Amino acid sequence: MASDSADLVSLFISIGLSEQKAKETLKNEALSSALKEAVIQVTDTPGLRSSRAAGIRTIKLRAEQRNHFSLSVCLSAALDYVKSHPVDPISVEEFERQCGVGVVVSPEQIEDTVEAIISKHKELLMKERYRFNMGLLMGEARSQLKWADGKIIKNEVDMQVLHLLGPKTEADLEKKPKAPKQKAAAENEKVEAADGDVKLEGKSLMQQLRGEAMKFHKTGENYKTEGYVVTPNTMRLLREHLELTGGQVRTRFPPEPNGILHIGHAKAINFNFGYAKANNGICFLRYDDTNPEKEEEKYFTGIRDMVEWLGYKPYAVTHASDYFQQLYDWAVELIRRGHAYVCHQRVEEIKGHNPPPSPWRDRPTEESLLLFEGMRKGKFAEGEVTLRMKLVMEDGKMDPVAYRIKYTPHHRTGDTWCIYPTYDYTHCLCDSIEHITHSLCTKEFQARRSSYFWLCNALDVYCPVQWEYGRLNLTYTVVSKRKIVKLVETGAVRDWDDPRLFTLTALRRRGFPAEAINNFCARVGVTVAQTTVEPHLLEACVREVLNDSAPRVMAVLEPLRVTITNFPAPQQMEVKVPDFPADESRGSHSVHFSSTVFIEQADFREVTEKGYKRLTPDQPVGLRHAGYVISVQKVIKDPSGKVVELQVSCARADAREKPKAFIQWVSNLLRCEVRLYERLFLHKNPEDPSEVPGGFLSDISPNSLQLIEDAMVDRSVAGAKVFDQFQFERVGYFSVDPDSTESKLVFNRTVTLKEDPGKI
Repeated sequence: MASDSADLVSLFISIGLSEQKAKETLKNEALSSALKEAVIQVTDTPGLRSSRAAGIRTIKLRAEQRNHFSLSVCLSAALDYVKSHPVDPISVEEFERQCGVGVVVSPEQIEDTVEAIISKHKELLMKERYRFNMGLLMGEARSQLKWADGKIIKNEVDMQVLHLLGPKTEADLEKKPKAPKQKAAAENEKVEAADGDVKLEGKSLMQQLRGEAMKFHKTGENYKTEGYVVTPNTMRLLREHLELTGGQVRTRFPPEPNGILHIGHAKAINFNFGYAKANNGICFLRYDDTNPEKEEEKYFTGIRDMVEWLGYKPYAVTHASDYFQQLYDWAVELIRRGHAYVCHQRVEEIKGHNPPPSPWRDRPTEESLLLFEGMRKGKFAEGEVTLRMKLVMEDGKMDPVAYRIKYTPHHRTGDTWCIYPTYDYTHCLCDSIEHITHSLCTKEFQARRSSYFWLCNALDVYCPVQWEYGRLNLTYTVVSKRKIVKLVETGAVRDWDDPRLFTLTALRRRGFPAEAINNFCARVGVTVAQTTVEPHLLEACVREVLNDSAPRVMAVLEPLRVTITNFPAPQQMEVKVPDFPADESRGSHSVHFSSTVFIEQADFREVTEKGYKRLTPDQPVGLRHAGYVISVQKVIKDPSGKVVELQVSCARADAREKPKAFIQWVSNLLRCEVRLYERLFLHKNPEDPSEVPGGFLSDISPNSLQLIEDAMVDRSVAGAKVFDQFQFERVGYFSVDPDSTESKLVFNRTVTLKEDPGKI
């Protein structure tokens, strides 16, 4: 430690400080650390050799005058200037102006600035008095008076506050009472998940993604990002980028068109499109179509459909294949610059993270150029040769492949190409072409950040910044395309949109509103940590939306005939049913009430049991919305003893004692099919061998789907369209399935009315 201190003192003396001033500086750990970094940065930055004296002189000035100026602010400004001007020579005058040399802040300026800040907060200051956060005043003053002495600012703030409020009273000296805890609906509250893994954000998605909240670099300030490589061309390229984009935030959502999007992609869609939207930017939908073997038209259209279903409109729809010629030309240039080579190692040889070094790594440039042209012209077999880049990735993988041979017609380009670029080569260059400002991807791509920067810089093209965020995973499901294919092939599910899956098409088919999925992504939060969430948290978001948007109708799933022997009218009556009972101004529909109605079988029991509030021979029950109470007169059974009909009498509800319960019923009905869905898998982690040794296919729940073919719903829904959503009163939320026909509606249960606490 003593030697370290002596080294720092020597370093500070080397820039011209006296020994006494150097030792004084050493007493302030933060200050000495910042000064050390500044001196090293100015001394060692390539391209600043002849400007070293100017940098050292400026830092020395600031250090000597640190009793008058904020040295830490100066050092920060100096470092920012050095990083943003990597090429020698720098302008000494501009450098010193950036660092505050010659800037004098008068007492009058300090007084006027502090007065304006206190005036801005006067109302709250008068109310809270000395309980007000005075640090807020100091913070605003320091930001506006960048080069003023902090002690002088504090003295001025203290003096003006005292002048406004007077001396502290006994009440001012009492502790500030704690604010009461807000309820779950409070904007900034965080709710911990049941398993303790996840915290749900109360802030809206836009609030989370807006501006400084994400701590991302500002447009054009890519070079300030940790790990970003600055070259002699960086600042010119950034200036050109800003001229082209106007400083606009630009993101992209880059799915592979080889499968259907799932709930994890919903987070990616919200993150990419949402970040652009929250910051007045634009977002591209770019298909990463570099693997023609697995791409189909239905995936292209399905992906765009889901993006738009979630409420986002792409600024432009592009494809990696749009840039195949440019990418090929850049590959040729990469070889010419000595950064890539043609390799004859087989795919099997270079798999994994520790493949043997390529014996062709140092082959002559001209030879690689000829071989790469041969690849382009189809002179080699698939897997015989590849083009590899000369770099080591963060995870230790050496020389990733840039191009490989595939003799498969491409969905868009046909037989034009027989070589196709890889993700590692394509992604950053497409981002560069489209002038993306923030390349947002999940954490597993973090090991590719260095190669992302390397490739753009190796070709001297505009280099965006890659930022990583955590994946969103759900328990009790699988989202792997390969595993979903197995579920379909084995008949465990019908297709990619089977409502028991968590693909976006499946969730839409089940009746999950897009708004609920977006709300769920916002509540999970746009954190960098990987999150694993239980489905009931998503279902809670669904209930919130449907409770406000799904009109109420009456339906019975397992009907029991009820005949009213004293029906009060010669014919059927018309009953008005509100679409939203909590707010009847939102509309209503009419239903027919006749002497024959149907109720749920579960709403009748032959024996009254404790806690059972519905219909029994000695306990009447009310009919919802009808205004009548029914009482059992006779129970009719079939030869097997099953109850098949009830004969009842009715009386007006306002003419007798209020019943313990009101139940739903149907009279003028439509027969329909209802599908009740539960979790597809029995265990929380069906892919975990320790939890499910037999593999995920052995974990299918036998009760994941229950079909009810003769359910009844009121005829008011006869005109319902596919995906229309309803609340079947007292039963749950349901959505019209695409299997519906003119003769028979099919309903999927979206979620139950409440979470089942007994569900595992």
